[in-house]
Amino acid sequence: MVNIKELNPEASLQAAFGARLRRMREERGWIQDQVADMVGCSGRHISAIETGRKPATLPFARKADRLFDLIGSSESFERQWQEMKHGNLLEGFPEYVGYEGRAVEIRLFQVGLVPGLLQTPEYAQAVAYGDVLRGSITPAQANERVSFLAERQSALVRSRPPMVFVVMDESCLYQAVGGPEIMDAQLQRLQEMAALPNWIIQVAPFSLGARRAFNLPVNLLTLADRSIVAYAESQAQGHVERETSSVLPMLTSYHQLQGEALSKTASVAKISQLRKGTL
Repeated sequence: MVNIKELNPEASLQAAFGARLRRMREERGWIQDQVADMVGCSGRHISAIETGRKPATLPFARKADRLFDLIGSSESFERQWQEMKHGNLLEGFPEYVGYEGRAVEIRLFQVGLVPGLLQTPEYAQAVAYGDVLRGSITPAQANERVSFLAERQSALVRSRPPMVFVVMDESCLYQAVGGPEIMDAQLQRLQEMAALPNWIIQVAPFSLGARRAFNLPVNLLTLADRSIVAYAESQAQGHVERETSSVLPMLTSYHQLQGEALSKTASVAKISQLRKGTL
């Protein structure tokens, strides 16, 4: 008689992932070898994930989503994997990133800091280690955040890259992060990205005042089926929104902000002038 190990899904996020995989497999009457054949691994590997001896990878989570028809679902294994790997991130953000990697259009608004998708590694490291100095995260978590950001940036480099619209509050250009050399390299990165055909970068000048549509960072994603996902965050938490009644007003406000912001040409000129020290 096979001795089946009892699982405790509350022991850890990794244990919860494995226990859920076993439960969904057993609900369908499949043995481990059957699942292994369908996702392209060994039955021993499935056993190791189910019992928590081995962590699942992102490719495995995505294969499991295809197998159990969970792609794009709020209950997807990919979302659970993101939460497992990036538990120190704001609530809702791992779910958002899952959508971001599949978006055909990305719209961003940022205050104070250059948006993550545009950050150089050095700038991102300086931002993350600012949180370390404040005691809010550990050095290991800071390194994890920087690596995670690099993965997000890499996900946008594909055969049909998304169209990315960015509106940055002018404060993003003046907030000193990591010293003069890091800031100069970051501004150069903005110039380089603005030259790409799938990036539109605009600056919302201080002179907008109360006409600026948002006071907090906002992310809007258009998916292949033309549905829209919004993500907004406060200091303590993030929230993913898919309800049309909530998302469409945000999209309208974003379009209004684009109309009020400097043009792409004027925005790049401002960045260039700042690099030259003429502002």
